[in-house]
Amino acid sequence: MSRSHRNNPISGRAVCSSERKDKKMWHTRWRTTERMALRSASPEELAAHLPVLEREVSNVWAFGKDGHTYRPFARQEKAAEHIANRIGCNPQERASLKKRLLKKWMGK
Repeated sequence: MSRSHRNNPISGRAVCSSERKDKKMWHTRWRTTERMALRSASPEELAAHLPVLEREVSNVWAFGKDGHTYRPFARQEKAAEHIANRIGCNPQERASLKKRLLKKWMGK
């Protein structure tokens, strides 16, 4: 995986960098609810037990990432140039920042 790169310029719209915490909270709630349902069920109910659904314990719209967005290369290049011009102090540093940002976004 160290040499893999993004083939499509599609990325998640995010407020956060990862959904790890959201998924961890969801799984914790799900396991707790499932465990309580199994403990309180009688033997007859255990045979007909259905697992708890994801929507019963969480709301996926409350997670940090919200869907995916197509970002064409021209738009990525324009954004990288804008950020590099804002942060960089001299032309060489701006070019280096722009190159680094594009490389990061393309996953290369």
